Amino acid sequence: MTNTNREWLLAERPTGEPDQDSFELRETDVPSPAPGELLVRVRYLSVDPYMRGRMRDAESYAEPWDVGDALRGGVVGEVVESESDAYEAGDLVTGEGRWADYATLDADDVAPVDPAIADPEAYLGVLGMPGRTAYFGLLEVGEPKPGDTVVVSGAAGAVGSVVGQIAKRNGCRVVGFAGSNEKTAWLTDDLGFDAAINYKTTDDYRAALDEAAPDGVDVYFDNVGGPITDAVFTRLNIDARVAVCGQIAHYNDESVPTGPRKLPQLIPVRAKVEGLLVGDFATRFGEASERLARWVASGDLEHRESVVDGLGNAPDAFLGLFSGDNIGKQVVRVSSPDDE
Repeated sequence: MTNTNREWLLAERPTGEPDQDSFELRETDVPSPAPGELLVRVRYLSVDPYMRGRMRDAESYAEPWDVGDALRGGVVGEVVESESDAYEAGDLVTGEGRWADYATLDADDVAPVDPAIADPEAYLGVLGMPGRTAYFGLLEVGEPKPGDTVVVSGAAGAVGSVVGQIAKRNGCRVVGFAGSNEKTAWLTDDLGFDAAINYKTTDDYRAALDEAAPDGVDVYFDNVGGPITDAVFTRLNIDARVAVCGQIAHYNDESVPTGPRKLPQLIPVRAKVEGLLVGDFATRFGEASERLARWVASGDLEHRESVVDGLGNAPDAFLGLFSGDNIGKQVVRVSSPDDE
């Protein structure tokens, strides 16, 4: 094992969309685990849209990073050294760690990774935080019923792709918005969506919804915001449920334009709009993980990971989220310094 560790830091707070100047790669010593901790060699790390909020100097549900802080997120790693009886060297685990070659993790805060169920990177997607977000967001907030029409924005992403499949399992008609023909084909041909709309080639979202969801929208799972959400709000049925999971269309805005007011459209249909934080369901994560793992193992739940190679390319992987480079979950495969 090398004595040198590379890790990414927040170099500056970005204005608007982040770029390479927002990141700094630093070399440090490999850390030593304290009692109850594990030293893991990071094999895969997760990049997620919510991390953009952590780059701001503003109070939010996720604590902001200070300039100079190491960037953190979900990781899958191999235990190199254990100071816990629960794990030993060679075990694969997942938890929250640094964007780095090596990281220390509290043994109480990690979960085992079983490659017999799925490839390790899936534990950052369908079997990780995004999968749990989809599970609770749809079933607990969206409350789908058989025969409902469920519309998902960002449908080809890590969360949206799972939302649509769970909705189909619940007997719903599912419509997804995505940003390329390749993505819309994946939704309908592989994941079983009933219809998919390429928002980049569609001029009139309302007309597209009239065709794809002729009976209106009962559940809207919103990962995007912006004009797509504006259009969906005009097609909500009575007692519709809206789960607001993300607003990636606005994450790089320095100020959000007011635009046309959409709230009056909720009044005649008595729609419920509820924000979603998966952490609110932490006491039930075991339930979600067990069911998701069972569906994945049986082949009933498809998943896909877009893998970017090399820790040195982690910022590119993150920035690619805002241009829609990924299909499914965007992850970074962390190779050794000599491999880059």
